[in-house]
Amino acid sequence: MLDPLVALSIAAAVTSTIELGTGVMLINQHDPIVLAKQIATLDHLSNGRFVLGAGFGWNKEEMAHHGVRPTDRRKVFREKVLAMQALWTLDEASFDGEFVSFSPSWAWPKPMRKPYPPILLGGAAGPNFFAHVAGYADGWLPIGGSNLRADIQRLHRHAESVGRAPQSLSINVFGARPNLGSLELYRELGVDRVVLGLPPAERFTDVRGATRDQILPVLDGYIDLVEKFRD
Repeated sequence: MLDPLVALSIAAAVTSTIELGTGVMLINQHDPIVLAKQIATLDHLSNGRFVLGAGFGWNKEEMAHHGVRPTDRRKVFREKVLAMQALWTLDEASFDGEFVSFSPSWAWPKPMRKPYPPILLGGAAGPNFFAHVAGYADGWLPIGGSNLRADIQRLHRHAESVGRAPQSLSINVFGARPNLGSLELYRELGVDRVVLGLPPAERFTDVRGATRDQILPVLDGYIDLVEKFRD
């Protein structure tokens, strides 16, 4: 697939209102100082339209290529996110962690959206995962939404247990079922955002992908679905 930030910068240049998000970016594969700069630049140039969907990763071999031990991936991820948040919000930021450390530094431009682009964590429901969501993220990015009602209730209870308002965490269904009944159910459950899937374009994949003539009708169908849902 294409590099997400490079591809989204092209999308930002030819659009004006649509949100631009990753689903999901593996933070542990990036240097946090450089990544913070890239994200801030994209958000700045897109006039505050970037949303950071991020995940811990699951591929052990891939993690090893980036010097991350699988047992440390959640701790590394947390420190990198906290370090980026500091760079985005402070005039002079520093960080001193087990895996990330830098002395007082300047990082400009700052993101257009304040205090920084929403950070949505992708991952399976569970107490450890929800601790990360409630600890430093802005929302949850589940795939598909199976068992969503009970899982949202569990997330809200966990948020309350650590003194965070449940309403401060957005629910964002990735790969949502594209039909009116599902969208109405998501709204009933308090879902804030859904992402509808598209087949990979033929020119961007080494496997058999979809052509322009196959993808555009899918988008047209989504437009009809959105209009019906809005009515």
